[in-house]
Amino acid sequence: MKKKARQLLIMEIISQNEVETQNQLMELLEERGVKTAQATLSRDIAELRIEKCMSESGVSCYYSGISDEELTYSDIFAQSVISVDYAANIVVMKCHSGLADAACKVVDERRISSVMGTIAGDDTVFILTKTENHAKALSIQLTRMMRR
Repeated sequence: MKKKARQLLIMEIISQNEVETQNQLMELLEERGVKTAQATLSRDIAELRIEKCMSESGVSCYYSGISDEELTYSDIFAQSVISVDYAANIVVMKCHSGLADAACKVVDERRISSVMGTIAGDDTVFILTKTENHAKALSIQLTRMMRR
């Protein structure tokens, strides 16, 4: 299996399961017909910027708040957004006056599975996520996007 397809499968697996260890992830990959070395899996985890976070059920597991397709750079987004932060399961983007709608559209078009909904005003966007861990991961990714 090619690298991109394997990495998409990894993202799918961790979004649907509480995966606590690399061994467990390797087993889940094998169940789907993908055999991979531990070193390859470690590189994939690093490249995908997957982290361990506490799940809603209190389990420390692999997590990425990004959908199968990683958020990509957008000039409009980078020029619109001033800051990104989160509180509980809400991400807040402060934008230049009149540009919140444009920045919000970039997020909406990504169809991120952890995002429940968005609201854009004149200079602020609220993004409701499923959990605080989702908000944290999304906040990190959006901050990276605004710096590109």
